[in-house]
Amino acid sequence: MVSPFRPALELLGQYAQYHRDRRNIVTHCVGIPLIVFATGILLARPGVMVAGHLLTPAWLLWAASSAWYLSRGEPVLGAAVSLANALLVAAAQPLGALGTAVWLASGIFTLGLGALVQVIGHYYEGRRPAFFDDRIGLLVGPMFVTAEALFTLGWNRELLRAIEHRAGPQVLHDLAARA
Repeated sequence: MVSPFRPALELLGQYAQYHRDRRNIVTHCVGIPLIVFATGILLARPGVMVAGHLLTPAWLLWAASSAWYLSRGEPVLGAAVSLANALLVAAAQPLGALGTAVWLASGIFTLGLGALVQVIGHYYEGRRPAFFDDRIGLLVGPMFVTAEALFTLGWNRELLRAIEHRAGPQVLHDLAARA
């Protein structure tokens, strides 16, 4: 079994091997936040009041995943993905206070929509999702999307070059060549 506690470069490099088509990366920039948001909705219940704040399973998962992100050796990336996930979880929490049917339907719909967007992306990629081969890909996905956003802003070009050295450059796959 491969350790889930590998450094960010190794995790992102492996994940990037499954995500080189630019269209797939764009779909992930939509689908992964939808899935994180949906997880926040579905884990918004049950909640208990702790020091005047509602503590839900979503916040416990956020805390555990944030500790993991912050310990992968890239503190700026760990903080950024933790913040992005916190914003998505915070936005999702009010849906947990709605009626059971609305809470469950909104969570399942959003999760399904996020998954559908991912499937479309992997059609362009011509490759199945990374988490089929390594379950840690479920945690790496939000880190990958956050890293892509930070790379676009000019952050840590060395890490970007190292990932591309492992996985290759981003491309647009020729779908006609598969036919």
